[in-house]
Amino acid sequence: MASDELIDEDLREDAAGASERPDEGGKPDDRVDDERHDEENRLKSEFVRRVVEALDAGDKGEVYDLVEPLHPADVADLFELVGREDRPALAEAVSDLLSSEVISELNDYVREDMIDALPAHAVAEIAEQLETDDAVQLIEDLDPHEQAAVLAEMEPEDRAAIESALSYPEETAGRLMQREFVAVPEHISVGDLIDYLRDEAGDPDALPTDFWEVFVVDLAHKPVGTCQLSWVLRTPRHIRLSDVMKRDQTLIPVTMDQEEVALMFQKYALISAAVVDEAGRLVGQMTVDDVVHIISEEAGEDALLLSGAGDGDINEPIALTVRARLSWLVINLGTAILASMVVGLFQGAIAKFALLAVLMPIVSGMGGNAGTQTLAVTVRALATNQLTSANTWRAIGRELTIACANGIALGTLIGGGTFLLFHNPLLGAVIGSAMVINNLTAGIAGIVVPVTLERLRVDPAVSSAVFVTTATDVMGFFSFLGLAVLVGLA
Repeated sequence: MASDELIDEDLREDAAGASERPDEGGKPDDRVDDERHDEENRLKSEFVRRVVEALDAGDKGEVYDLVEPLHPADVADLFELVGREDRPALAEAVSDLLSSEVISELNDYVREDMIDALPAHAVAEIAEQLETDDAVQLIEDLDPHEQAAVLAEMEPEDRAAIESALSYPEETAGRLMQREFVAVPEHISVGDLIDYLRDEAGDPDALPTDFWEVFVVDLAHKPVGTCQLSWVLRTPRHIRLSDVMKRDQTLIPVTMDQEEVALMFQKYALISAAVVDEAGRLVGQMTVDDVVHIISEEAGEDALLLSGAGDGDINEPIALTVRARLSWLVINLGTAILASMVVGLFQGAIAKFALLAVLMPIVSGMGGNAGTQTLAVTVRALATNQLTSANTWRAIGRELTIACANGIALGTLIGGGTFLLFHNPLLGAVIGSAMVINNLTAGIAGIVVPVTLERLRVDPAVSSAVFVTTATDVMGFFSFLGLAVLVGLA
């Protein structure tokens, strides 16, 4: 049999036996199991109920037996599915199963509940299993005295790395970076690098679990280039790293905000990047898996901030959710009162011509929807650096053109419909004109408000919606009722 045929035969055998081989933990992969999972691979409600009943009965052995066969991701799901009051008991019953894989999959609020139920030494053991960035995420939300207790239980080297990370501001590269990386001097050869990686492979503390490139540093430990592992494997052993390394690299300062880090990865299609301190020395790396999490987190955060819904997490404590939502609802109540005051200026006209009261919500409501559309596009463009000072005026002109086109189309539709329904051409002209005016207001406010807040260094996702909604409500009522009085309808 030819060599290619031998390889093909081996591949077929591997594929056929893949489902029969145990996973890394030595157990078969039973993530799809009719006893515990439904057809969409979610934990069945009956299984979750059995776990809760065993917890209520105080039968820790039964709880452990039920949870032990689960995949780490399913264990994390189980913690999110049981009630908050049951999580401490569940954490205590299955503390031996709380591996780094489980911790990394947990929701933030659920992880806090679980950590609160464990003693400091157990939390320290879990943190020591994690990559530094994941360990920091585990410890950073603890109260100061709890942080101190956990850090005191850790090995000095791990404790120093986490304390160093915690010294940086939240949501910066210094807080999020991995301190496990491979760095070598530029004078060695490709063969020396391969030998080094193989010699250190048996030491779990010497090399990261996963890495895609090697950082090349000078005598001052400043990065001067990178070598992807694919290059290393294809290059003859005698070639020096300085001859094959990529010198043009993207360096991330430790103080860079996580959103800017994500934009750099997206713009330059990075897999990993070196993080440097104020002196330019290599202190860590950011990897694409961390950035994917950042992008998801930032996108969801902006969407929720626009709606004033708090963190938008169903595991968030009710008191925190009420506080976050109520504050925005109170602000919106104030803006609604302002809009009603505008309506109050025309109460005499409304009393004379009751149809004005029937039609005026249409103008303000459509303006609010149009403003929300423009606002969402603008906030996203600002977040992704698509909208900058270099193209602000062009973007404003674009949104005004869109607003004018939409206003004319909607004004024509509502004006014609009003004429056909009420047989009053003047009323149709008034509501059509008001629709155009309010759509232009929505277009202007939807882009000018977030851009202005951005220039003032205020997060536009937090405050823009209130101003835009107020502008469209006030202008919608004022333009419609004012035009009606001006033309003598009332």
